[in-house]
Amino acid sequence: MDVEPQLSGDSVAPDLDDFDAIVAVEHESLPTDRYFDRELSWLRFNQRVLELGEDPTVPLLERANFLAIFASNLDEFFMVRVAGLKRRIDTGIAVPTNVGRSPHEVLADISRLAHELQSRHARAWKDSLKPDLDAAGIHVEHWSDLAEPDRIRMREYFTEQIFPVLMPLAVDPAHPFPYISGLSLNLAVRVRNPKTARQEFARLKVPQNFARLVALPDDGSGLQRFIPLEDLIANHLDDLFPGMEIVEHHVFRVTRNEDVEVEEDEAENLIQALERELLRRRFGPPIRLEIGEDMDPVTLDLLVRELDITEQEVFRLSSPLDLTALFELSRISRPDLHYVKHVPTTAVQLQPGEPNTKPDLFGAIAAQDVLVHHPYESFATSVQAFLEQAATDPNVLAIKQTLYRTSGDSPIVEALIDAAEAGKQVLALVEIKARFDEANNITWARKLEKAGVHVVYGLVGLKTHCKLALVIRQEGNVLRHYSHIGTGNYNPKTSRIYEDMGLFTADDTVGKDLTRLFNELSGYAIEKKFKRLLVAPLHLRKGLVKRIAQEAANARAGKPSGIRIKVNSMVDEQIIDSLYLASQAGVPIDIWVRGICSLKPAMEGYSETIRVRSIVGRYLEHSRVFMFHNDGDPDVLIGSADMMHRNLDRRVEALVRLSAPSHIDELTALFDLAMSEETSSWHLESDGAWTRHSVSADGEPLDDLQNVLMRTISARKRSSR
Repeated sequence: MDVEPQLSGDSVAPDLDDFDAIVAVEHESLPTDRYFDRELSWLRFNQRVLELGEDPTVPLLERANFLAIFASNLDEFFMVRVAGLKRRIDTGIAVPTNVGRSPHEVLADISRLAHELQSRHARAWKDSLKPDLDAAGIHVEHWSDLAEPDRIRMREYFTEQIFPVLMPLAVDPAHPFPYISGLSLNLAVRVRNPKTARQEFARLKVPQNFARLVALPDDGSGLQRFIPLEDLIANHLDDLFPGMEIVEHHVFRVTRNEDVEVEEDEAENLIQALERELLRRRFGPPIRLEIGEDMDPVTLDLLVRELDITEQEVFRLSSPLDLTALFELSRISRPDLHYVKHVPTTAVQLQPGEPNTKPDLFGAIAAQDVLVHHPYESFATSVQAFLEQAATDPNVLAIKQTLYRTSGDSPIVEALIDAAEAGKQVLALVEIKARFDEANNITWARKLEKAGVHVVYGLVGLKTHCKLALVIRQEGNVLRHYSHIGTGNYNPKTSRIYEDMGLFTADDTVGKDLTRLFNELSGYAIEKKFKRLLVAPLHLRKGLVKRIAQEAANARAGKPSGIRIKVNSMVDEQIIDSLYLASQAGVPIDIWVRGICSLKPAMEGYSETIRVRSIVGRYLEHSRVFMFHNDGDPDVLIGSADMMHRNLDRRVEALVRLSAPSHIDELTALFDLAMSEETSSWHLESDGAWTRHSVSADGEPLDDLQNVLMRTISARKRSSR
């Protein structure tokens, strides 16, 4: 079955079979200021994460986790987005943004909002989370809080464990200012020689191979007590600078440009090129300096001068800096302070037929398409089990799979190795350019190669981001295709916290589509068209724009219409403009976005029928879903693509069309729940503000979508028994 719907138009609609006609549709009715800036929209997303860290109704250690996620997210934002913007400004290649503003103006706005959010983040720790942790018996102490017995034990710990690995680096005419590694925590120390009264400066790096929050000895109080490692070190500086007077000491932290840019050449080994670039990453220019609020002007002037940092790039914050340390607290075993544990269920279709037997996944998938929804349904008993069964099944001849991010100890990787060692043909298309996972991916790609897996690295100039697995199985006299197309990575660890979907199907059309796509990715085939897949960069944008235009044509013709899209990011201007034009035609449009959204909803004259919602919670909403009414014959796709230039134009992405009515009904119900006024969510306003709707008019908590799904999917399993 061809994935393209039967398209029809009327006299005012463009010729929907002519993509150029769709692209050329006049946009004069659309104002020039019709987009939100993407960088500021991302900061507003991180603000939603921060709001969960501030929310007293969220379990206490989960609040700590959200504050740590906020800090980690912001680090990456500076290392990649801000760094890239600065690089383009410095090299003179910066162009106006999607909202027509100069990069300098955007950088100033980013600085203003980032300063505001980081200060709010620090206050959330100091004024809210820390007092609540104290009340719950979890104390983060300062040296000044410790009684003498604690100090004695901590001195012993410092002397025996910490002191030997510290490396104070002096700065004087014989010792130039040292290199400050990105995201490292440091002490800036000023000392005075009592003999000469001369002041000197030294930098002391807080070692990263120790727990950032050092557990204090059990004092019999029943409290869990910690002291920041930098505080412990700061109170033993006399041991590091004997005979010197400690004048000042202050904590600081530098963020550097750590984005990787690899110039690819078909004649060059991509792994070698990437390894060289990873070495250069460590020496990217500084783009942010975080300092304690008590840092004196002399020390600050020296850091600013030596690091070549502007005033705009200095963030003065209350201690402690780098609240990613709160990840350590969030792992404390206190069930009363965490979300209630959720055990994923096994998808009904993939459960064994008889108790104490292993399920026949191939038989289940051959009987019907299976749609799984993680983490509500188990990754281990679906995707992982599928590949493990394929590895040991004597009738399986070949396995082909894309790998974007996975863990080095992944059972997915082990299954591919087992299959290769069993003599099966195994192809792993590894995307070693997955940002910040490059080094890990290189390591396990080589492990796969050593086991006899055919490892390829995709197409020059494109990242392979699609999530695909194909198993070829001999059944009698025919070869049968078993396919999995997912919205998330083949990573068992992140599958526990990322919300994703995946389709298992034995449909021959999908199997042949995947066969052709894998041939294109590993060889030299150039596939012009697929049947049930939409594939970027050649066809996905075109297919979505045509579907949006078809809904607009149906609305103009007085037919029912509707568009529902769930993505991580909605940025691409052509997709947004197509949605605006559909809204002008009267199409009701629901956008469910986790992160960035450049689309302006509810604007008079061009987006009045568009609603935008965001859900941020226990699980990271990660699936991508595209639903089109299609005059009563729903056209529904899931896959890996976000609505961004890079996904549509510079990546290999894939969407698959769902065909089972039960799957379409399931996703319809999911959207109904997400967009309901009874469900807790953030609403995007036309001025760019995200307003949280978490309580009803009478003050009662609204439904938490993820909690509802946990209950309903668990109930579905119970009812199937």
